[in-house]
Amino acid sequence: MSEPTSNTHDAPGPRDSGPDHPDRLEHPDHPGHTGHGAGRLLVAVYGLLALAATGRSVLQIALYFDRAPVAYLLSALAAVIYIVATVGLARGGRTSVRVAAVAVSIELVGVLLVGALSYAIPEAFPDKTVWSHFGQGYGYVPLVLPFLGLWWIWRHRALVTGPAETGAPEAHR
Repeated sequence: MSEPTSNTHDAPGPRDSGPDHPDRLEHPDHPGHTGHGAGRLLVAVYGLLALAATGRSVLQIALYFDRAPVAYLLSALAAVIYIVATVGLARGGRTSVRVAAVAVSIELVGVLLVGALSYAIPEAFPDKTVWSHFGQGYGYVPLVLPFLGLWWIWRHRALVTGPAETGAPEAHR
């Protein structure tokens, strides 16, 4: 006699609690997930900048650290922030998106501050860094990206705040 088979799709659980249940919002195939649709492109750009910033900072710190230690450490910080933002946006869960929002906010402040300082005190930035001159060496992508990232997170704010706190009757309209 064979054992009865259980279909996990028929079992009641949190995923059966309606289309706007938080577990559904955090699923990568849900349209409200930050890594879905155009969010995949955003995650890819963050991932590319994470790789570029990591490579640049490792090279600068390993070979030229005595030239501009603060600038090169800021490149390393940018790399870490890009990695955190990439992972948070790609995972898309409530906590991950909150962490990504903090990382992207720090990124915005960093690129504005370092960009301004690199013009005001050019001797502190003898070599280009990821955020110097507002990301000029990267086609100003580091300047534009945090605005896009924060807009994308705001657009998917139901993941961060929950549907009831957004003022919308549904998580996604």
